Amino acid sequence: MDVEKVFHMTGGVGKTSYAKNSSLQKKASDKVKHIIIQTVEDLYLETTPKSIGIADLGCSSGPNTLSVIKDIFQAIQGISPKIKHHSTEFRVYLNDLPTNDFNSIFKALPEFHMLLMRDREYGVPPIFMGGYPGSFYGRLFPNSYLHFVHSSHSLHWLSRVPPALYDEQGRSLNKGCVYISELSPAVVPEAYLQQFQQDFSLFLRSRSEELVVGGRMVLIFLGRRGPEHVDRGNSFFWEILSRSFVILVSQGEIEQEKVDSYDVHFYAPSREEIEEELRKEGSLKLERLEMVEIDKSEQAMESYGTKVAMAVRAIQESMITNHFGERILNNLFENYARLLDAEMTEEDIKPISFILVLKKI
Repeated sequence: MDVEKVFHMTGGVGKTSYAKNSSLQKKASDKVKHIIIQTVEDLYLETTPKSIGIADLGCSSGPNTLSVIKDIFQAIQGISPKIKHHSTEFRVYLNDLPTNDFNSIFKALPEFHMLLMRDREYGVPPIFMGGYPGSFYGRLFPNSYLHFVHSSHSLHWLSRVPPALYDEQGRSLNKGCVYISELSPAVVPEAYLQQFQQDFSLFLRSRSEELVVGGRMVLIFLGRRGPEHVDRGNSFFWEILSRSFVILVSQGEIEQEKVDSYDVHFYAPSREEIEEELRKEGSLKLERLEMVEIDKSEQAMESYGTKVAMAVRAIQESMITNHFGERILNNLFENYARLLDAEMTEEDIKPISFILVLKKI
């Protein structure tokens, strides 16, 4: 499966869209919003650029996309009068894979510009925004072009399903599991780690060349607490998906062989694995690395299981549909919601995210 051609969050604004099912990501991002703002202010005070280049990598679509741009814009506008620097123009590049629903973002831009203008008697500085399709695992921009790079809940997605998961005949070595599990042979976590190392190092090298000296990056992505790959954190959500497939197999909805050949292009790194790749890259200074626990959302009209199931569906629908067809989607995620709610009565699930602040030196 060619991830770059297939993978995307579910577009539009319908019931199963990412736009309607990304509140968990927003909640996690809001917990570290103060770090983003502080980083932007520090960058601006040090560089005072006349034209500031900002890239949001893995922007997806929906309300979260423009929310962080608004925060960055307001932070700089708030600090500009203090240093008597009012001439900054904004260049904003919204990046994701070519299959992303960029049209939804573009349709929201007129209202977004009006929001920025509100309560500003003398208008706002020029802000030039556009979509920039392509994989961030590689170069996207010219040398020394960007001042600030933001990426939220994207870098845990690998550039591909690790090829070392398959034998010479193309058969999966991780049968019955979509991700690393207690049943996975040792080669499986090794394959995922190797792919993460390859991808993350390429991401860091590429951004290092694109950032100006003194430029900053804020990266937020899912991870794990320690060396163990299987826990009650992010890996557990994939365990629930595997169990949901098992139910469909037992009901004759899908074949076991189809499930055996389905593996996700996801990896939750540990702090040590992240720091090791940063050490090897060398040109980016780690200014901050924090672990953030993702709270269970408040239950309202729907259960926690349903909320997570809808979020996972909005993320995985394109890949599952490509492999199995869309017919199974409703049953699959109804099973997912039910299984997850049953688990919540036993022991709480505590996924975590890492937030990194990096500076080009």
